[in-house]
Amino acid sequence: MIGYVTLGTRDLARASKFYDAIAAELGTPRMFTMDNFIAWGTPEGGAGIGVGYPYDGNAMSVGNGVMVALQAKDKAQVDRIYHLALSLGATDEGPPGPRGDTFYAGYFRDPDGNKLNAFVMG
Repeated sequence: MIGYVTLGTRDLARASKFYDAIAAELGTPRMFTMDNFIAWGTPEGGAGIGVGYPYDGNAMSVGNGVMVALQAKDKAQVDRIYHLALSLGATDEGPPGPRGDTFYAGYFRDPDGNKLNAFVMG
């Protein structure tokens, strides 16, 4: 149902380094790059993600209650993504671990403050 998600940034060069590394761990390449926007995903694949400067020219802000969930292949990949994100300047929002019986996730905020998690079901 979701084609892609776009997050705002204050620094596209910093965001590109952060998301290039996360996308590489997930095996997802860049789809395209523009002066003010970069997107990662695969044609006919799952939902992609993009980061860019706000179109209206106003300052980027973080959506309250907004979170992007990145589907991992297993718990080990959740752990790798979480620790990779922190090594790239993300802040901790909850370390990897079980949340209930069938959900495993680690939560973090990218360098701009956007909230994400890496998760696996089962």
